[in-house]
Amino acid sequence: MHEEHKGVSYQTVHEDDAGVRVDNFLIRVLKGVPKSMIYRILRKGEVRVNKKRIKPEYKLQSGDEVRIPPLRMTENKVVLPSANLDKVSALRNAVLYENDGLMVINKPCFMPVHGGSGVSYGVIEALRSLRPDLHFLELAHRLDRETSGCLIVAKKRSVLRQLHEQFREKNMQKQYLALVRGVFSKRITTVRAPLTKNVLMSGERVVRVDEVNGKPSVTDFRIRENFRDVTLVEAYPHTGRTHQIRVHLAYKSHPILGDDKYGDREFDRGYEAMGLDRMFLHAEHITFTDPVINKEITVYAPLPDDLEKLLKNIREQDGENYV
Repeated sequence: MHEEHKGVSYQTVHEDDAGVRVDNFLIRVLKGVPKSMIYRILRKGEVRVNKKRIKPEYKLQSGDEVRIPPLRMTENKVVLPSANLDKVSALRNAVLYENDGLMVINKPCFMPVHGGSGVSYGVIEALRSLRPDLHFLELAHRLDRETSGCLIVAKKRSVLRQLHEQFREKNMQKQYLALVRGVFSKRITTVRAPLTKNVLMSGERVVRVDEVNGKPSVTDFRIRENFRDVTLVEAYPHTGRTHQIRVHLAYKSHPILGDDKYGDREFDRGYEAMGLDRMFLHAEHITFTDPVINKEITVYAPLPDDLEKLLKNIREQDGENYV
């Protein structure tokens, strides 16, 4: 990966990048460099492939040598973090499943999936720092910064394409655990509420139910465990809209505990003494067809210690031994 661009550098095209347009290749490799600058150096012929000038639409071949001229990075560039940072090194033990084509990690809470928007690095940059031996590492999907649990990262472009196809064809099943306000009704089994994304003046993204202009959004729910004032529910999203589970639960008057965007802060205060200090949403299971072995697999991410401890404290306060 290119962290600094003080002089001319060369990249040999890996077989995973065969068939990729040179402009898209440069956009991925040159993190933090504006697209306008990338197209400018292509137009001026400063980028050479096998010592020849090429057009932006040129498709790279395995073994091609790409000459990249010196570039000045933008101020807010995303850089690879040190592999020795505690949060980064902790990811070594977060791998739940891995083979030649992909890995599934148990994403820690509070770590975004990628850097940008005021964050210097995310999961993908941390993994690239930990695993410099891997030529290709890209997110197959995303999780909110506050959400922990199963996250798939592709190690080959061909695998990434097949995973994206499974998402599009809805052949991938994700199951989340959420602790919500109130006694969850058994009658709530499926929520069908169209969602639309809004950007506030501050730049904050807020998702709302919009019956007129919203995109179709469906989530199934099942009660895992009942408590006196809260309920632990399983959520199975059929669509992958931004903040879908959070908004669907709030729409049904059962906001997730600790959700600072759609939740009930007043209600949450009663649980802070028991250990609530973040949103209780965890991607517990993910089921998909592993393109490498061509078999359906299910990967399980155990509930983080802080959420387990919160549940234990709630059970003790309720005065009953829940199974």
